[in-house]
Amino acid sequence: MTFPRITVNPKPIGGVPCIRGLRIPVSTVVDMVADGMTEDILKSYPDLEPGNISEALRYAAAAVRERELPLTIP
Repeated sequence: MTFPRITVNPKPIGGVPCIRGLRIPVSTVVDMVADGMTEDILKSYPDLEPGNISEALRYAAAAVRERELPLTIP
């Protein structure tokens, strides 16, 4: 799976995955969606497009699939 709207560059912000080089981390977009701020994302970051949000979510889902997460049993 490719993510043309996601860039990872070690210089701008230490290799954090960003939306197409804008220094807007994928994690910021995902956090805002999780907090119910989907409409506010485009207002807060006018350089973003709706497709950037969708791709950030797909990228986050793929990143989680790639890792083994520890299971904690209470």
